[in-house]
Amino acid sequence: MTHFQGRYNRSFTSYCGMRSQRNSPQRGSRGFTLIEIMVVVVIIGMLVTLILPKVLDRQDQAAIVKAKADIHSLSSAVKLYKLDNFKYPSTSEGLKALLPGTGDNKGYIERLPEDPWGQAYQYQYPGQNMEFDIWSFGADGQSGGTAENQDIGNWNMDQIE
Repeated sequence: MTHFQGRYNRSFTSYCGMRSQRNSPQRGSRGFTLIEIMVVVVIIGMLVTLILPKVLDRQDQAAIVKAKADIHSLSSAVKLYKLDNFKYPSTSEGLKALLPGTGDNKGYIERLPEDPWGQAYQYQYPGQNMEFDIWSFGADGQSGGTAENQDIGNWNMDQIE
């Protein structure tokens, strides 16, 4: 016997104003109507069409920011390499010359990052735009392009938004 049953001589559910499902008469439907479900689906669809493009645009911007940060870090590592070795890595050595255990160096980066689109960063010495060039081909993985497909390099990072 529960505290409520002993004190008031009735069950807890009836004390709280609740009835058990077995004893209550069924009135109308117990679920949502088709119209109620359709209204909810339409509202969710409208929200998605308003919010999704803004979220996807931010994702493209984040990839560009990451590529710029990676290129800046790689450029700094190449400059440190030159301070220690009195020359830049050759195009054939590439960015792999910055890794530990290659040649006589102790390493300037732990690992070679991939660009945000899963491709390797490109390196050329002597560069066509600067003393050395480091760049990503962008989202399309091909030279040239606009918006997220634009090449991002150490020579044009300040111009890309």
